[in-house]
Amino acid sequence: MAEEKINKVTIIGSGPAGYTAAIYAARANLEPVVFAGGPTLEHPQRVPGGQLMVTTDVENYPGFPEAITGPELMERFQKQAERFGTAIHMENVVKVDFSSRPFLLESESGLRVRSETVIISTGATAKWLGVKGEDTYKNRGVSACATCDGAFFKNQEVLVVGGGDTAMEEATYLAKIVKHVTLIHRRDSLRASKVMQERALNNPKISFLWNSAVEEVQGDAKGMSGAVVRNLKTGDSQLVKATGLFVAIGHTPNTELFQGILETHQGGYLKTVPGSTRTNIPGVFACGDVQDSYYRQAITAAGTGCMAAIDAERWLIEHGE
Repeated sequence: MAEEKINKVTIIGSGPAGYTAAIYAARANLEPVVFAGGPTLEHPQRVPGGQLMVTTDVENYPGFPEAITGPELMERFQKQAERFGTAIHMENVVKVDFSSRPFLLESESGLRVRSETVIISTGATAKWLGVKGEDTYKNRGVSACATCDGAFFKNQEVLVVGGGDTAMEEATYLAKIVKHVTLIHRRDSLRASKVMQERALNNPKISFLWNSAVEEVQGDAKGMSGAVVRNLKTGDSQLVKATGLFVAIGHTPNTELFQGILETHQGGYLKTVPGSTRTNIPGVFACGDVQDSYYRQAITAAGTGCMAAIDAERWLIEHGE
């Protein structure tokens, strides 16, 4: 019977974090294997490469002064990982056993893999409103990231939906760039921290529509032109003209696979030892948006991917691998 191959490093997920981890691990001769992920029945919108795959122009990633599309950037990440010998499977891992080493992983095609270390980079999924026109105008007005896309709306009227810290941060950030921000919230008071509330409430370029919800996003061939907003108390609807809509109702980390196995924060993000990518299970590391609820940028995800590969390499050395 042939001896079962044991990987030194297996990476679950792709995106800037996973592919960067692969590049560093491959250059350290660790022969990493990546399960890049893909759509599932519960999350048909997920694609290998993460959230940048549904982003148009990326203008804030260093080294691309002329901008680059999200899919093209991820294609370059993937090619660079493959150039150094990374094996990539375009499928999801559906089962993990971290109870003993080498760890056992099983993919949706039935592929069973053992690995001395595992790096998790499954990312997070933005929560959307689920209203008519939202999908039609994604990347043509509708966004879930002001830091990523705000610059495209200079001197324009935009909307922000949400009532927490993220929504206040997005609105305050956008107010520096756009003509005016209208913040739409389902309640008559905000959930955000006092400091963030005051910052937004005292900003003359931010106004509020309380007890309100977006019912529909409207536009034409050029892009979004406005949103139908309904007052939840009176039932009255109005068309609010705007060329941008920023949905800031949170993200869901893609951690279903690790529930009850790895420690998480209250929001579901994987816990890592501060200053490292180590999880509560020795030999298992986490990087990118799956463990970062604060920055959520491609550049920070790539940075933690680098950290995870170095952490895994040093862990293998310490354990005589």
